[in-house]
Amino acid sequence: MKQLTHYDIENQQQQFPITIVCDAIRTPENIGMCFRISESFGVEKIYFHENSPSLENRKVVKTARNTINQIKHDFYNDFEQLIQQLKEEENTILGIEITDKSINIQDFNFKNHEKIVLLLGSERNGIKNIDLVDETIAIPMYGRNSSMNVIHSLAISLYEITNQFAKK
Repeated sequence: MKQLTHYDIENQQQQFPITIVCDAIRTPENIGMCFRISESFGVEKIYFHENSPSLENRKVVKTARNTINQIKHDFYNDFEQLIQQLKEEENTILGIEITDKSINIQDFNFKNHEKIVLLLGSERNGIKNIDLVDETIAIPMYGRNSSMNVIHSLAISLYEITNQFAKK
């Protein structure tokens, strides 16, 4: 068995109709990893709040590697206005959040939706305006802890969504 390097691997590059909205993500490493994970899973675009760490922040750049230039991104200042615009563009707004109405991620049929927006809440408080989402999805957990890092949640969600879309 031989471990492969980046030079040995040629990924099937594909883009999916997925947009990420980061609602008050403040940690530079999480911003950088959002780029890296989103690029890996063929996300179309990422939105960051204007108060998020700068994309020139040393930790953001280091964590994102070269993916900042490989994925479309923009900034917003009015969360509700952005969500309304995305809804008018016929996106389904999905919150990755534990609520009393959340559907387990493996039970949600992502293929029934043409364009998806994944809404990530802040590291500390989750999604502020939860009533703006169309649905919430939850990742089943089996330990005592009831939450995980926002980027880990994003990675698991993107894996499930792209897996379903690829089988469309």
